[in-house]
Amino acid sequence: MAGLTAGSPTPQSITVHEQSRVLEVVFSDGAHFRIPFELMRVYSPSAEVMGHGPGQEVLQTGKRDVTLIGLAQVGNYAIQPGFSDGHDSGIYTWDYLYALGRDQEQLWRRYLERLQDAGVDRDAPMAPKGHKSGCSSH
Repeated sequence: MAGLTAGSPTPQSITVHEQSRVLEVVFSDGAHFRIPFELMRVYSPSAEVMGHGPGQEVLQTGKRDVTLIGLAQVGNYAIQPGFSDGHDSGIYTWDYLYALGRDQEQLWRRYLERLQDAGVDRDAPMAPKGHKSGCSSH
């Protein structure tokens, strides 16, 4: 999901709701999503979170109360949020943002399963850098 697929929906409006900690996005095909900041943060498309290949994902914890402190547009194809925990290296293409909104129920389920498999709580502090809690290497 590195770029914008030709003909795919594009955002018509993006609204940051600070109190409820959600990003509301309305797309050109009529899809309307309210994406929690926590979900955006734990599924950041950055190498810091996704790793550099399959099996290198870093399980994120302690992100329930994360907020957006900035939101920059990247060209005509993406946004780059800055989060209150200092994370700001994820570039969310329109395709990726659409997928986060559309698939958020499954993504939440997968996230909670990964936490359970790792034996950590959603609100646990992050493990030290380099520790890949909850990620399988097979």
